[in-house]
Amino acid sequence: MSNKYFGTDGIRGTVNKGNITGEKFFKFGLASGTYFKNQKKSKQIAIIAKDTRLSGYTLEPALVSGLVSGGMNVFTLGPLPTNGLAMLTKSMKANMGIMITASHNPFYDNGLKLFGPDGMKLSDKIEKKIEKLIDAKITNQLTDPKLLGRVKRLENGNEKYIKILKNNFPKNFNLKGMKIVLDCANGACYKAAPKLLRSLGAKVITIGVKPNGLNINDKCGSTYPSKIKSKVKKFKANVGISFDGDADRIIMCDEKGKIIDGDQIIAMLAKRWKFKKILKGGVVGTLMSNYGLEKFLNNQNIKFQRSKVGDRYVKEMMKNLNYNLGGEQSGHIILGKFATTGDGLLVALEVLFSLRKGKKASDMLNVFRPLPQILENVTVKDKEIINTKKCKYAIRSAIKFMGKDGRLLVRKSGTEPKIRIMAESHNKRLITKCINLIKRSIR
Repeated sequence: MSNKYFGTDGIRGTVNKGNITGEKFFKFGLASGTYFKNQKKSKQIAIIAKDTRLSGYTLEPALVSGLVSGGMNVFTLGPLPTNGLAMLTKSMKANMGIMITASHNPFYDNGLKLFGPDGMKLSDKIEKKIEKLIDAKITNQLTDPKLLGRVKRLENGNEKYIKILKNNFPKNFNLKGMKIVLDCANGACYKAAPKLLRSLGAKVITIGVKPNGLNINDKCGSTYPSKIKSKVKKFKANVGISFDGDADRIIMCDEKGKIIDGDQIIAMLAKRWKFKKILKGGVVGTLMSNYGLEKFLNNQNIKFQRSKVGDRYVKEMMKNLNYNLGGEQSGHIILGKFATTGDGLLVALEVLFSLRKGKKASDMLNVFRPLPQILENVTVKDKEIINTKKCKYAIRSAIKFMGKDGRLLVRKSGTEPKIRIMAESHNKRLITKCINLIKRSIR
C-alpha cells in the first residue's frame, strides 16, 4: 500500500492546498519530532534548511512550532543545499534533519525531505510510522510546558558545508585557470556554489544567483540546460554546471556546448573509479537509465543494477548491495564514498577534480553512445488515469509494438501531477508511435 503523505522524494505539492499548508506542517513537525525523540537519543535536536521559495517564510515557522511543541530543540540554517543539510545532520549529531523544498518544481510548489541521524533519507517503514503520528491526536504528542524546545538560527551553515566538501579532496586541489559557467537555479546553492568554486581559484560566470522567492527554477537550472550551453559558448568556458532548486541534481555541458546528463557523468565516474580502484561492487541506476549506460558498464566488466525511480531507492539498493556509486539520468548522483544522498556540488567537484591539468570535458564526459530515448511528461488532473482500462490497453499495445527492439516505461510522477512516458530504441519512428499511442489514451 502506498504512503498517504510521502511520495518518492518526501512530501510535495502546491502551497496552501492539500498537504502544503501551515496547519499540516505543524503536524508534520510534531509527528516527526515525536518519532525521533522517542528513539532514546540524549540530545533532542532537529535542524532545518530550505531553498529560496517565498512560501518557506510561511511553512518554516509552522514546522518549527510543531517540533518545539513536541519538545524538540531546533536549529534553522536558512538556504542550504539538501545534502548540506544531510551532512550537517550527521556531523552535528542531531536526531533529524528537515529540508523545506520542492526541488526542481516551480515556485508555487513546496514540500519537505526528512533525514535521520545518519544523514539518510527515511525508509518506507519509518515514513509509515510518522504518517500514523500525523493522523493521531495532537494532544497525545504535545509536551509539558517546562519541556518545550528552543530555537536558534545558525548563520554559518554554508561555510560548514563547504568545509566538509573540501575535506574530501587533497589540500592542494585547485581550479586555477579554469573558466566555469554556473547555474544555481535561483535556489538553495546560490551562495555556496559560487563561493566554493571561487575559493578553489576558478573564474566563475554565474546564472540564477538572484533569488526573489518566485524565480526558483524559472527558465534556469538543470531543467533548462540551454542556459549553460549558450553561456559556455559565449564566454569560451571549460565547462558548464547546472543545479536544480535544492542542488541535489547536476546537469553539465562540455566546452563545445554539448549537454551531459546524469548517465554520462555516472559512466565517467564509474570508469575512473574502477581504474583508481575506488569503485566498490558496481553501479546502481534506475528503470530510466539509458540502455547505452548499461551496455557500456557491462563492456567495462562493471556490475549494473536498476532500482525504482528516485534517489532514495537508488541509495537503498546501493546499501543492500554494498555499492558506492549510483544515480539517475536526471542528475541525482550519489557518491557513496562521501555522501548519503544526491549532491550536485559534491559531484561537480569530483568531475572537476578529474578535469584538472588541462583535460577537456568533451573528452572526459562523452563516455558512451546513448540509445535514442524520448521522455514525455503528460500533465494530468488525476494520476490514477494510468490505471484505466483504456490506458492499460494502450500500454500493452505499445509494449507489444516495441517487442525486443526497445524498452518502454510508463509511470506516475512521485513529485508532480504528471504521467512520465519513456521509450528507447534504435528505431526512432517506433518510439514516436508508441509514445503517441499512450499519450492519446491519457488525454
